[in-house]
Amino acid sequence: MTELSVPRLQVMWNRLLAVVEEQGQTLIRAAFSPIVRECGDISAGIFDEDGRMLAQAVTGTPGHINTMAEAVKSLRARFPVEDMAPGDIYMTNDPWLASGHLNDFLLMMPVFKAGRVVGYTSCTSHLVDLGGQGMGPEGSDIFDEGLLIPPCKLVDRGEVNALLLDIVKANSREPIANEGDIYALIACCEAGAARLVSMMEEYGLERLDPLADYIIETSRRGTLEAIAALAPGTYRYVLRVDGYEEELELHAALTVSPEGLHLDFAGTSGCSAKGINVPLNYATAYSVFALRCL
Repeated sequence: MTELSVPRLQVMWNRLLAVVEEQGQTLIRAAFSPIVRECGDISAGIFDEDGRMLAQAVTGTPGHINTMAEAVKSLRARFPVEDMAPGDIYMTNDPWLASGHLNDFLLMMPVFKAGRVVGYTSCTSHLVDLGGQGMGPEGSDIFDEGLLIPPCKLVDRGEVNALLLDIVKANSREPIANEGDIYALIACCEAGAARLVSMMEEYGLERLDPLADYIIETSRRGTLEAIAALAPGTYRYVLRVDGYEEELELHAALTVSPEGLHLDFAGTSGCSAKGINVPLNYATAYSVFALRCL
């Protein structure tokens, strides 16, 4: 393998960013749902063989991108890598694993090179309808909201699970749009995988480990340097908003230290009987995004 100098690693990192943006644009252009085509309500990313996210498309939402970063780890833990084969794609819309509500489908595809898994591509997008009461606060539990699909194999060695597609279509008011969106998600994963393998061949990479370590460590170091510029201490705020049964309070305590940031929501109002509660993975996704912006 060619010696990986820092400039060469940086060039490959930039190349990954181009790959994931093409991946995201594939999803947007192929999707049926207006919320995907017009609003870019998606995520697309590339992960190393340990499930660490190395790059995400600029186009996308923090709720999709940051939940995807953790969802890939969950799917990897659910499906043994030794059972994976070229052409396999896994899927779920479990709100506690994926993107917070049932309309968001998340896919993960293992990327093979020379007969072994070298990484993963993943993506998320919003499907227009999955039955139930539809989007809104009136549902009192997950069963009111529509069809929940546990982690499963959507594509097996290149063969789409026709029964699973039929189940999704049979539980939707927009079956054709949902089928089209699922195929757009598949195309997104496949485009990212093809481009990743092409890039690795071009740069003589057999594994992503050296590049992944460089990306993770450089990002970590830059984050800690930015945090070090902040005044240490604990900062608190309370936001009061209209609820349904009663007014809600959102409490946040942000502690800044040389080791990093710690965000504590202790004191926040409990769960509502209405469908306005947020799974922890989604709350974490937007908390991380807000901290990154700050």
